[in-house]
Amino acid sequence: MKLGITYPQIELHGDPDAVHRIGVATEQLGFDHLLTYDHVLGATPDREPKLWGAYTDQHPFHDPFVMFAYLAGITQRIDFITGILILPQRQTALVARQAADLDLLSKQRLKLGVGIGWNYVEYDALGQNFHTRGKRIEEQVEVLRRLWTEPVVTFSGRFDKIDRAALNPKPRRNIPLLMGGFADIALRRAGKMADGFIFTDSTAEVLEQASRMRELLKAEGRSEQRFDFHCNITRAREPQAVVDMALRWRDSGGTHASVSTMGQRMTTIEQHLDYMKRVADALRSAQLL
Repeated sequence: MKLGITYPQIELHGDPDAVHRIGVATEQLGFDHLLTYDHVLGATPDREPKLWGAYTDQHPFHDPFVMFAYLAGITQRIDFITGILILPQRQTALVARQAADLDLLSKQRLKLGVGIGWNYVEYDALGQNFHTRGKRIEEQVEVLRRLWTEPVVTFSGRFDKIDRAALNPKPRRNIPLLMGGFADIALRRAGKMADGFIFTDSTAEVLEQASRMRELLKAEGRSEQRFDFHCNITRAREPQAVVDMALRWRDSGGTHASVSTMGQRMTTIEQHLDYMKRVADALRSAQLL
């Protein structure tokens, strides 16, 4: 099982030094990947309809493509995972171009995790329709893969139109496309078209969700052996608790997991780095890393 770190977006005040130090430490400590969340804008919560998500205008986020492009230049080995990029609020062809370049420049180290998000204010600001985001992401996945693989693309859908145009240069592979979410419809969508799914252990029934994902893959005639079962470990705090959850996930058939340093009242880069080292030591002692 591959193990990585979730970048602590909201706790280090957008400090560029944190991006450098945590990215490098992720590789030096022996982790396999760095995962990051995505929000272009945060919104003040005092509005109707209510925003139910965890983040507001007070929480900083780096753009995943820019952040990972920077880290690709100063690391050699770790993969980069968007977990997730809110795809329907972005222009599909532009995402295809950005992802292709990041994968090329990092030497095939990108996994593009995508989802539909929850912040309608963000959608409005980016000129996209919040209410059609589920349907749009399904179309976008098809468009991305065609742009990454076909010499010239003609496409006419509900949301995107391309008239005999090409992405050039293309990535050297069909970039792995993962999905994430909490509802059963997200699992069903991934079962039809994704290369993996990003679960989270903040969902109490995460192991049951993974089992449900396997049922859906089987119903679609797809092999789970070629599908990433990725868990964001967010509830475990002490290093041994992280080890215990990682073992449970691996033994259930999980292929990837990411360890979060957030939510533990750490206020400095050094505290996050120390925690990463203690978790790495515990994982290594359990022969997981």
